[in-house]
Amino acid sequence: METKQITLFPLLFSNFVGTLGFSIVLPFLVFLVVDFGGNSIIYGILSSVYPAFQLIGAPILGRWSDSFGRKKVLLISTAGTLIGWIIFLLALFVPKIALIDINTAFIGAFTLSLPLVVLFIARAIDGITGGNVSVANAYIADLSDEKTRSKNFGKMAISSNLGFIVGPALAGILGGTIYGNTLPVIVAIFVSFVAFIAIWVFLKESKIGTRVIQPIQKNSVQRAYSYECKDCFKPPNPDKLKFKDIFKLKNIPILMILNFFIFLGFNIFYTSFPIHAVSSLKWTITEMGIFYAVLSGLMILVQGPILRKASQILSEGNLIIIGSLILGVNFVLFYSNNIILIYIAAILFAVGNGLMWPSFMSILSKFAGKLHQGAVQGVASSIGSLASIIGLIIGGFLYNSIGSPTFLIAASIIFVVFALSFKILKIQRTFEPNQDHDL
Repeated sequence: METKQITLFPLLFSNFVGTLGFSIVLPFLVFLVVDFGGNSIIYGILSSVYPAFQLIGAPILGRWSDSFGRKKVLLISTAGTLIGWIIFLLALFVPKIALIDINTAFIGAFTLSLPLVVLFIARAIDGITGGNVSVANAYIADLSDEKTRSKNFGKMAISSNLGFIVGPALAGILGGTIYGNTLPVIVAIFVSFVAFIAIWVFLKESKIGTRVIQPIQKNSVQRAYSYECKDCFKPPNPDKLKFKDIFKLKNIPILMILNFFIFLGFNIFYTSFPIHAVSSLKWTITEMGIFYAVLSGLMILVQGPILRKASQILSEGNLIIIGSLILGVNFVLFYSNNIILIYIAAILFAVGNGLMWPSFMSILSKFAGKLHQGAVQGVASSIGSLASIIGLIIGGFLYNSIGSPTFLIAASIIFVVFALSFKILKIQRTFEPNQDHDL
């Protein structure tokens, strides 16, 4: 079976319904946490549970996908998501029994209730099997060449953003019915099940066999980035790469640093904005759903025709620089309570993220090479998860302490990404696109 015969549609479809299952709770999760006795800090901590457990599971699943195939690992991950949503549904029906009442100056006043504990368990199970993004990225890289890589990652971004459009919109509509939060969660369970079936029935395996690579010559400048065996100059078994070995791959460290700061800035925003929308803007679930749907619709527009046109004119490194600059400005505008400025910020968010993120993922996959794609994507996912944990928790604490200036901190972090991105241009000038001897 030739890889060129493998269609991306099943992966794109499963990515869409998987994202829909996640995004459908965004408009009402903060309301749910408050209803169960939590506060803004608990909301941030709950949001961080998924990436915390993903930090453990993603690199393992990434290595498994290199050894046993992408499809099998995607099935495991999607099954975990399905189980997590079933437990999430149970949280809506368990008695609201108060387990502990806490009131401190550091984390404020809240009640740790039984439903909150069940929610934490649901997010943990989903997170430990949440390597689907890194494995899906590796799948895309398996089927991409220099000409199609950016385009294919753009398709993945579009399928994700379609899920983000439909999910919040459904939540806004379904959450307003007599069934309240129950109906959106049932839909999340259903679409997760559909994603599992789509992968099982329609997705073909992309990783076929293992390619042998040539050892690095001892007089090569690449040895400055390499790992050398003691007795013979042979590359180590790629299936047994350790976390630290990934950072010995050429050009990967700077990308991992950028990855960390991108996720850190975004997740400070992701925690603080829903709290800001509820406490300062006084938005309802429907208004939250409309905002997320509009935001995602704009990102689809950018990551579709606009990204295709831009990638024909500018290099991926330039797109990262431009996108990160626009994103920094966008977070500054979120500081305001003016509804017009907030929707202008949403436009800038879509443009900045739509130009930067697919370009960054394309460069990461290019520098990772075919052989270690799953391992590199797994470590990148873990670093993103670590940054997400820090960002989500800090975002809750910051907004609880200083309010809307939290968005200025997120902007400062993205401006750091902007400054570091100039290093990518220098790397691109010297990069050999067909090199496979990564270690």
